[in-house]
Amino acid sequence: MRFSVSELVVDCREPASLVRFWAALLGGTPVDREADWSYVDPPGFRRLAFQRVPEAKTVKNRLHLDLDVEDLTAATERAEELGAIRVGARVTDEQGTFQVLLDPEGNEFCLLG
Repeated sequence: MRFSVSELVVDCREPASLVRFWAALLGGTPVDREADWSYVDPPGFRRLAFQRVPEAKTVKNRLHLDLDVEDLTAATERAEELGAIRVGARVTDEQGTFQVLLDPEGNEFCLLG
């Protein structure tokens, strides 16, 4: 038996707003399927979907996206222009250099330089 990932779904308060942040960051056209469900198909990536839940995010994600970028400084600045919030300083370790950010609803993601 083989399984494959169809899409990644993010629980959120405002799907239509959050999908527009991620579409602007990753590319693709945001689609509002209904009031409680939106998605984007970024180039070269599986569908990223957003479904409304009643509660706000309160703890650290158990899963997050690591995004490869060519220019970490420019990518961080662009993400912030779109509404992301930088978390701490840039980190360099044995795996490379990365910057942690929060999307507009507080979901963590990393930009990898």
